[in-house]
Amino acid sequence: MAEQNKGQQKEQDLNHLLQVRRDKLKELQENGKDPFKITKYDVTHHSMEIKDHYEELEGQTVTIAGRMMFKRVMGKASFCNIQDLQGSIQSYVARDSIGEESYKDFKKYDVGDIIGVKGEVFKTKTGEISIHASEVVLLSKSLQVLPEKFHGLTDTDTRYRQRYVDLIMNQDVKETFIKRSKCISAIRQYLDGEGFMEVETPMLVNNAGGASARPFETHFNALNEDVKLRISLELYLKRLIVGGLERVYEIGRVFRNEGTDTRHNPEFTLMELYQAYTDYHGMMDLAENLYRYVAKEVCGTLQLPYGEYTIDLEKPFERLTMLDAVKKYANVDFTEIKTTEEAKALADELHIEYEERHEKGDILSLLFEEFVEDKLIQPTFIMDHPVEISPLTKRKPDDPEYTERFELFICGREMANAYSELNDPIDQRERFEAQEKLIAMGDEEANHMDEDFLNALSIGMPPTGGIGFGIDRMVMLMTNAPAIRDVLLFPTMKSLPNDK
Repeated sequence: MAEQNKGQQKEQDLNHLLQVRRDKLKELQENGKDPFKITKYDVTHHSMEIKDHYEELEGQTVTIAGRMMFKRVMGKASFCNIQDLQGSIQSYVARDSIGEESYKDFKKYDVGDIIGVKGEVFKTKTGEISIHASEVVLLSKSLQVLPEKFHGLTDTDTRYRQRYVDLIMNQDVKETFIKRSKCISAIRQYLDGEGFMEVETPMLVNNAGGASARPFETHFNALNEDVKLRISLELYLKRLIVGGLERVYEIGRVFRNEGTDTRHNPEFTLMELYQAYTDYHGMMDLAENLYRYVAKEVCGTLQLPYGEYTIDLEKPFERLTMLDAVKKYANVDFTEIKTTEEAKALADELHIEYEERHEKGDILSLLFEEFVEDKLIQPTFIMDHPVEISPLTKRKPDDPEYTERFELFICGREMANAYSELNDPIDQRERFEAQEKLIAMGDEEANHMDEDFLNALSIGMPPTGGIGFGIDRMVMLMTNAPAIRDVLLFPTMKSLPNDK
């Protein structure tokens, strides 16, 4: 009962504070000082810019704007802190400097209000770089109360749902998303410098192929057709290679109708690129160089802290075939397994669950997932995947049960997936037919036949290397973020009753 009374009292206190703020706004409006009618404010500097260039700005007049995060009123003079994009800076606000009426207004401003400050740059007696205000303008009234200063916003569910508050209260969160933007910018810089062309392809498609995933479905009213949200960028980008655009890439959202966890969100950012006249070895070199370039540009180092590890991007990435990786970490020589029956017997022996439709190559993949994936902490390319799990990949000429495919693993997570792209339309049709059989057996993630894509391959696609990067996972590594939701501004969340 005591806890219930405490909760009710807290709610009443909050409601009172909210009403006080609305009353203050009403008073401002009645006095012709409605902050919401202000349309612009000329900002000359940001907080860190002033601090970094204090020597040249000392005594100069600057204007800044941001959210007031702290205020201490001391009679005829006060201090406040203004938080902007770059950080925060203190302002000294005196009645004699801004005028009696303005100072009276300022004393009524609340933490959370957005204000503009004009004044001279100086240092206080304690050595803190500050602005001696000659003008303070209320630019927007905050009608909501921010979380408590010292407790902050710690509830993760609320942080993800109200990212705007999270960004205000947690400076490291803001820095994460600034780094995310820099990561994408660095990717573009690198690829543009390598002669790649950025393109855009459809999100609404009739046939969602290019990956093993269940698509979201919707209805296109104008054409009276059911369509899907893309699960991959692959098949349209390959059409462009057929059309003669030799190096193309796209950074965009893809959508997969699956669950959420620390590594998965149903909509996420994927980057795929395709390069004519190279193979998966060329893609390995590109992936290694791209990761180094982004880390250097964004983090300034090739030694990245991630959880309890330090990821070394400087030394050459390890390269292992899937067969060798399973032998190294599971002590199983899968080359001795000749049939699907033998593979399933091995899986039974090792207590690996599988489905009736699974074949020999599927079992190898399951062994890899169970015994190897989480051991691959330092950057490792896992090469030569079974053909059963690689429907769009060229077979190895000397061993057609396996394909010229690799996945890049860092911190036990798949960070990239690449192929020597299958450009044989006859083989590709057979692979699609095998996928259709899987669909008939209940596999909702298998690829459907794509006749237009087959037609493109029939016209002729040059030997091509292709790769897909999970941008969100790359950002997780660059920012030492434990979960994908920490690098998505607005991650997918189950709706609350009031949201519906």
